[in-house]
Amino acid sequence: MGKNNTIILLQFAVLAIVLTIVKEATSIPICNIDTNDLEKCRAAVSGNNPPAPGPDCCAVARSVNLQCLCPYKPYLSSFGINPSKVRPLLAKCGINSPPSCFSA
Repeated sequence: MGKNNTIILLQFAVLAIVLTIVKEATSIPICNIDTNDLEKCRAAVSGNNPPAPGPDCCAVARSVNLQCLCPYKPYLSSFGINPSKVRPLLAKCGINSPPSCFSA
C-alpha cells in the first residue's frame, strides 16, 4: 500500500471516529446530505426484513452523491446501516444505476 493510500485510510478512520462520536449531537454535511439525514433510512437498511423506504428516505437517497459516498461505505454500519441493504433500498427508491461500489 502506498503512502497516499495509507494517508487516505487514516483520514477515513479519523472521520469515522468523529462521526461516531458526534452523530447524535451534530449533523455533518457530506456528499450532499447531512449525516443526521441517514436516520430517515435506518429502518429500511437494517434488520433481517426491513420495511420499504418512506418518502423522506427516498428523498435522501436521491439527493446524496452516491459516488462520493463510496469511500465511506465501510463506515455506514456505524450509523446502523447495513451496507448490503443499500442497493435494494436504492432500487425501491427508483435509483436503478447506482455506482459500482453499491452494486455488489
